[in-house]
Formats: sequence, structure tokens, C-alpha cells
Amino acid sequence: MTALLGLAARSAWNRRFVLSLVVASIALSTLLLLGIERIRHDVRQNFAQAVSGTDLIVGARTGSVQLLLYAVFRIGNATNNISWRSAQAVAQMPGVAWTVPISLGDSHRGFAVVGTTGGYFQHFLYGERQPLQITQGRAFADDTSGVFEAVLGADVARRLGYTMGQRVVLSHGDGTFAANDHADKPFTVVGILAPTGTPVDRSLHISLAGMQALHIDWLAGVPLPGMKLTPGQALQRDLTPRAVTALLVGLQQRSAVFSVQRRIADTRDEPLMAVLPGVALDELWDLIGAGEKALLLMSGLVAVVSVAGLVAVILAGLDQRRRELAILRAVGAGPRTVAALLALEGGLVTAAGLLLGTATIALVLALAGPAVLAQFGVVLQPLQLGATEWQWLALLGAGGLLASAVPGWRAYRIALADGLQARV
Repeated sequence: MTALLGLAARSAWNRRFVLSLVVASIALSTLLLLGIERIRHDVRQNFAQAVSGTDLIVGARTGSVQLLLYAVFRIGNATNNISWRSAQAVAQMPGVAWTVPISLGDSHRGFAVVGTTGGYFQHFLYGERQPLQITQGRAFADDTSGVFEAVLGADVARRLGYTMGQRVVLSHGDGTFAANDHADKPFTVVGILAPTGTPVDRSLHISLAGMQALHIDWLAGVPLPGMKLTPGQALQRDLTPRAVTALLVGLQQRSAVFSVQRRIADTRDEPLMAVLPGVALDELWDLIGAGEKALLLMSGLVAVVSVAGLVAVILAGLDQRRRELAILRAVGAGPRTVAALLALEGGLVTAAGLLLGTATIALVLALAGPAVLAQFGVVLQPLQLGATEWQWLALLGAGGLLASAVPGWRAYRIALADGLQARV
């Protein structure tokens, strides 16, 4: 068997140019299958770990997925806010241990601005119930001294090069129009959070009073003519928030989640809804599941085409190798030996493609990980061959071996006389 394997390797090497194209094709299909599986797993894990320890997310009535997306992932916009009175009523409901209000809508150079309270840094958990850590400085103060203080996420500080004491100007809305900049009320960076791999890294956090101070001389999204207040003048006003975008709610007992959820939905002052983060995530996966299946199907088709190319290349060269095979038969090699030779040759090509594809996706994940994290906020883990990955590799390998059996069976049927016969 060793001699036959060596012979198959030398035979494949003699036709390395043509077979290298097949190796590249199999490597591409391997890269796609393993890459899609890795990215799919990492995206789901990042979404699932973006918030933990929060039992309910409360907002104005809308779709549960939409509420989850804008409240946790800063994707999209709220259809409506909830009044501060309703937010306080939820906080006082039986069974509620804590609430963290969140006010969204402003931005800074493409990063979301989150108005919240000091409780955000105490109760917000991510990953395996990990708390937020401040690597530099401190959290903003919850009194009037912290109205114009800001705490930056790790990506905001790193990508913009901000340091402690930096003065930052926020923008109204997405910051598309320079006229909407709140340049008259700058904020001072007092803290920088440790990286979390969640949307927190791409957020700039201020107090609810600071969010109110920004818009105290604005109405319906535009500044009021002739009413431009300085920061000092704004501090003299009542900065109690009038509305917030959403509430993160923690319960005293997890078993009370459905009763509290129903109580919130029955609120008569204004229409509210409360969603369980895990349930909303499951709905999100159901929505994008078709896309995942389509990507896997396309990768599977690439794999089928690669295997078909292997069969075509070996079969195409079989007629040119009739005399070579006949000589092997003449020196004592049986039909089964010749068939095994071609099957081994195809197996070696398949194995080379699998190894090349696996090594390539491992390299791509290692090199692209920082860029993907900076651009999309998704942490790509190094390639780990789990049960699913091994199944894909096994399927590709089995497909290559089965495909190699086709030219082997064809060679088995070639007669010795046919190989030695002169062809015109």
C-alpha cells in the first residue's frame, strides 16, 4: 500500500498544474463551508452575549425584534418613546429589582450616544454575566456635576484617539447635517470602558440629565429660534427627562418574569411592551435562518462543483493514460490495483484541498478578526474544529473519495489489449 501511495503521489505530481486547479477549487469550497459556519456561530454568540442579567426590555409597542435591535444593538430607530412617568411606574412595580433607562437618538462621528443613569454601569452585564469595567477614569456623576460628562466605549476611544479630559461635541440624530451639531454644549470624557465585544464598545454614554440639557432649547428635532442656552444656563433649568427610549429591567425573582411582563402590557397610561431578550433573539434567528441556509446551500453547490471537477479532470486524462495503465497491467498490476491507484490519486487531491482550505480560513480569521471587530463589532474567534466543522470536512472528504472511485471503476474496465492497441 505504501508503494501504491507513493506511485499515486508521483503520478499526481506529474500532472500538478491541472490538478492544482482542482485542489484550489476544493480548498475554496472548504473555506466557504468552514468560514460560513464559523461566522454564523460567532455572530450568534456575539448577539447572545450582548446583554445578560437583564430579564425584560421595555419599550413602546412595536415588534419584539425591533425593540431588541434598537435598545441593545443600536440598530434602527424607536417608533416612539416612553414617558418618564411610565418608566418610573415600571420601576415601582412589584417584583422589579432595578431598571436602567436608555435614551437614544444622538450620535458622535458615527457612534451612538446613550443617555442613561449610573445604574447602567452597575446592572448592565454581558457575556457570562460579566459586569462593565472602567479602565480609565470613572463613571459620570448622577448629580448636576456630571451633566456634561461622558464615558466612552473601548472602540470609540481607540478609533477616534480620545483620551481622558477630551472635549467632544455630540450631534443631533445621525449627525448627517453639521447644523444639527450640539457644539454649544460640549462634553468632557471622564471615563473609558474596557472592551466587551458588544455594542457598548461602540457607544458614548452620558447621563439622562445631559441628554435633556442638549435638547432643552430644541423642539421637534430643530433648535428653537432665539433660544440658545449656554451650558451654565441649561444647568439652571429642570433637567428631569421627559421620555426615554427603553428600559432594561431586572427582577427580584426570575420566575416572576411572565407576570411582570403581563402587568407592563396591561399599563393603561400608554401602550408598552416587555420582551424577554432570549425569546426576541430566537425570533431574530428565525428571520435570518433562511439567509443562513441559502449561504450554506451555495457553499454546498460549490463543493459539488469542485468534486465534479475532480471527476472530470481524472476522466479527461484517463484516455491519455491508457498506455501508462496498460504498462502497469503488463508488469503485474491487476485491475483492482489500477483502480486503487486512481482512487488514491483523487483522495490525495481531495486531502490537499481540504488541508489548504482549512489553513486558509484559519489565516483569514486571524488576520481579518481585528478589522471585523472594528467595522462590525463582531468578535471572530480563531478556527476551532468542532463537531459541525468535522462533519463538513468528512462530507467533503467522502465526496472526493466517491468521486475518485468513478475514474477508478472506469480504469478497471479498460482491457489490457485496449491499452496496447494502436490508436489512429
